Amino acid sequence: MSDGTTKAMKGVTTTLPTNNKKVDKEVDKIVKQLAGAKIKELPDAYMHQKISFLKSTMRIIGYVFIPFSLVTATILLIISEIIGIIEELV
Repeated sequence: MSDGTTKAMKGVTTTLPTNNKKVDKEVDKIVKQLAGAKIKELPDAYMHQKISFLKSTMRIIGYVFIPFSLVTATILLIISEIIGIIEELV
C-alpha cells in the first residue's frame, strides 16, 4: 500500500525547466539560498486568534450601532480596522 505521497509527486520537478544553462544555474543558486534561510520567528497563532476575535467583536458591535448612532458605529469600525492591522503584525 502507498501513502499517496509518492504517487502524487510522480512527474513533479523541483527545478524550473529552461533551455538556458545560465538561468538554470541562477535559479538553483536562489533555491539553495531560500532553502538555507532560517526563519527568525514564527507568528504567535494564539495571540493572532485572540486579536482576531477582538476585531470581530468590535465589528459586530460597530454594525449593531449603525441604526442608532453613525458616529459611534464609524468610530468602532475604524478601531476594528486598526486592530486588524495590529493582528497582521503579530
